[in-house]
Amino acid sequence: MTVDLLLGLQWGDEGKGKIVDVLTSKYDIIARFQGGPNAGHTLEFDGIKHVLRTIPSGIFHQSAINIIGNGVVIDPVVFQKELEGLEKFNIDIKSRLLISRKAHLILPTHRLLDAASETAKGKAKIGSTLKGIGPTYMDKTGRNGIRVGDIELADFKERYRALADKHEAMIAFHDVNLQYNLPEMEEEFFAAVEVLRSLQIIDSEEYLNQAMKANKSILAEGAQGSLLDIDFGTYPFVTSSNTTAAGACTGLGIAPNRVKNVFGIFKAYTTRVGSGPFPTELHNEIGQKMAEIGREFGSVTGRARRCGWLDLVALKYAIQINGVTELYMMKGDVLSGFDSIDVCTGYEYKGEVISHLPYNIEEENVKPVFVTKKGWQSDISDIKDYNALPQELIDYVSFIEAEVGVPVRIVSVGPDRTQTIIK
Repeated sequence: MTVDLLLGLQWGDEGKGKIVDVLTSKYDIIARFQGGPNAGHTLEFDGIKHVLRTIPSGIFHQSAINIIGNGVVIDPVVFQKELEGLEKFNIDIKSRLLISRKAHLILPTHRLLDAASETAKGKAKIGSTLKGIGPTYMDKTGRNGIRVGDIELADFKERYRALADKHEAMIAFHDVNLQYNLPEMEEEFFAAVEVLRSLQIIDSEEYLNQAMKANKSILAEGAQGSLLDIDFGTYPFVTSSNTTAAGACTGLGIAPNRVKNVFGIFKAYTTRVGSGPFPTELHNEIGQKMAEIGREFGSVTGRARRCGWLDLVALKYAIQINGVTELYMMKGDVLSGFDSIDVCTGYEYKGEVISHLPYNIEEENVKPVFVTKKGWQSDISDIKDYNALPQELIDYVSFIEAEVGVPVRIVSVGPDRTQTIIK
């Protein structure tokens, strides 16, 4: 059996959680392959909104096994709170949630180091969520990290102390007068580690490869978006992991030739949280209207998202580096009520119009080239059939398909799992 991947194609917040929830009934296993609690996957059904930060988005389906892969970084304290939030739903967590021994742990001092580093940058800050993600991945690549499997070892606390002491020295180096109570944070941390220790901890790469041999169907779930990838995103305003299709192989231990379908998710417009270039950003009432209608605030951080028109240059780039086989368009309903809709089809760059993403897309280097499409006025949130959508929206989808060369298979018309039109 092969593995299907589900990825975000913009700067995150595309709606991956909802689509995983919609697709889960088709899969035996949902496996998260990178990122940490800076990612919030929002699911909405039965009038209740759920925000998952580390746990895969298939957890609400009784038949699905959910795996936190080796490429994920886990904050035990945040993880414990996430588990507590699920208690009222009577989910059999111990049988349906499995955690890789090779996933790295976020220590309290990782979060402190994140805050100290970002504060020290001043105006040059990159927009970190301050969840300790970056410092944890730095320790991973620097071969200093502590992994989930280490909590099973007799000398776990000694390993913890050595790394935490090193972090405190680094925090002092930043000289930003950071106030904190580490013993209090550690008490909470070690209590959460005990909760983590009570769950199923596995050699996830072996589990997944045996599952494929047993013909189990697997959906790999990504976090953040392709334009935040550490290698291929808008560096340095990126996350610390590989958010692209390649990250699923290294984040789960799956060989590239076992990947079949790559589902790419994008919004009908574009958003971005935090710092970094954004060619199609709207600094006017249209952008504000998008944000208000789309409720564009981070599910984890609460930060307001910057809004702009759909950028097909960036979208084609993400499709290319991921090998996307089909597209899912989210938040089509947010564009209802606009008289016209602009779509970026190229950039003015160094005296010519280009259709690929260049090395630098800062405002002084690129100017978006737009095509204007006719908008639609009707409320589409209750429509169930694709052909019943306004012709202007159907034309908008057809235009996107023709430009990027990949079919749009799903159009989302609202946040609930039922507001999903399969084309």
